[in-house]
Amino acid sequence: MDARLNPYDILGLEAGDAHIIRNAGGLVTDDAIRSLAASQQLLETEEIVVVMHEDCGLHNGDADEQLRSLGAFADLEGTLREGIARLRACPELPARDRIRGYIFDPATGALREAG
Repeated sequence: MDARLNPYDILGLEAGDAHIIRNAGGLVTDDAIRSLAASQQLLETEEIVVVMHEDCGLHNGDADEQLRSLGAFADLEGTLREGIARLRACPELPARDRIRGYIFDPATGALREAG
């Protein structure tokens, strides 16, 4: 959701290469799964890439009740791994063997695989 991030540039994509689903925290929510299921079931996409980023407003906001209600988390990489595991176990997704997770650092432009 962060306006500083351009997923096409980060992942080396062109317009039309991918369905981009953005949400606060890059979290694997029920609604994100619904959109991914539609993408796979109706449009036959076969790969999922989840990108979370350093300096996220929800990261380390788990002590704040308002942020916690929005999905705040303490462990960036752990939260990404949990999301990837949830996707890999999701029966609504027919293609679950090509799911990867990355953490982007907006300060350096570095993208590292995690998850």
